Amino acid sequence: MTRTRVLTGITTSGTPHLGNYAGAIRPALEASRDPSVESFYFLADYHALIKVQDPARVQRSTLEIAASWLAAGLDPSQVWFYRQSDIPEIPELTWLLTCVAGKGILNRAHAYKAAVDKNREAGEDDDAGITAGLFMYPVLMAADILIFNADKVPVGRDQIQHIEMARDFGQRFNHLFGEHFTLPEAAIEAHVATLPGLDGRKMSKSYDNVIPLFAPREQLKKLIYSIVTDSRAPGEPKDAEASNVFQLYRAFASDAQAADMRRAFEAGIAWGEAKQALFERIDAEISPMREKYEALIAKPAEIEAILRDGAARLRARYATPLLAQLRDAVGLRDLSKASVAVSAQDEKPAPATFKQYRENDGTFYFKLVRGDRVLLQSAGFDAPREAGQRVAALKQAGRLDGDSSATLGDGVTRDEVDAALAQMAEPAE
Repeated sequence: MTRTRVLTGITTSGTPHLGNYAGAIRPALEASRDPSVESFYFLADYHALIKVQDPARVQRSTLEIAASWLAAGLDPSQVWFYRQSDIPEIPELTWLLTCVAGKGILNRAHAYKAAVDKNREAGEDDDAGITAGLFMYPVLMAADILIFNADKVPVGRDQIQHIEMARDFGQRFNHLFGEHFTLPEAAIEAHVATLPGLDGRKMSKSYDNVIPLFAPREQLKKLIYSIVTDSRAPGEPKDAEASNVFQLYRAFASDAQAADMRRAFEAGIAWGEAKQALFERIDAEISPMREKYEALIAKPAEIEAILRDGAARLRARYATPLLAQLRDAVGLRDLSKASVAVSAQDEKPAPATFKQYRENDGTFYFKLVRGDRVLLQSAGFDAPREAGQRVAALKQAGRLDGDSSATLGDGVTRDEVDAALAQMAEPAE
């Protein structure tokens, strides 16, 4: 049975938070249990370098994110789990794709356009502070996807453009060099929660409003109690849909539990009571994973071994063989094989041909040439028909005769000319 390849990556630029878990980790792990799916999960540490120049932070984030996936239930023996930088075929493919990617398409990438717009608003040059890494981000992402010929890539709506770009680059490569890539599709999970942060905006490291996924129990409680709410007093009905507390609760509750909480909001539950219920609900799900996470974090060498093993097996199975095909397709080939082919061609010299022409004095000539070399040069004829008749006679004879109407070219022997004429006289194969 051919399985659908689904690829998911997370950038190693910070500590995992509840939004990462509810929006990416948890639904991805649920999907990976489908036997018809071949799942790929990777730590996008090359992508992290685009916006993080703190080496210790990248390293720490890589450890924390790997431990989070494993603690959440990822089984490396059942899925592909690897670090992006452990697959050298990815940056090599990035360059191959760079050579077919249209700059005009990259100019329209959302992240690049946003950075340019920000510079313009500040009165700066369009590209001030913008690195080539940010500009080329979509090509690297395309390489992440195409190197394993992923069928589907779960992304948020703001990332659909990058999947479309990956399709475009893959299609251009296929058109130029043959069918090598599967064109991926974006998988938009409409039901996946986008969690609000402490201030009500989308939970994001950029807004500094996150709740770390494996924060200690007391810190988790403190952060939850700091969530911004309105001023409605206990007993006053509250709008569940407009409440950050309720949105977070629903992401970690069953349908029945969410329905009970909605009724409590309508009945005027106090904010403190609602936050306590939210803390207990989240802690009940996270607490068992937190213990596994803390054990994993304490053994970074074991996580390193898991990542390296995953990359080694994945390279042997997919990346290295595909890259070898791609290198051959674009012409990055073994020269020893090319030299054998050239030698075989050289065993039979290129055929000689007659050329007829008229000089400025009105006389007509012919010459026998092989490439740029003149084998035989005629004297002048008064009419083109005379030159043509002589050429026909030489072709029919297949050798020179005693006629002095033509002379050998410089350094040319009669045997060489006879061989050329004999070749022309041979019947076509």
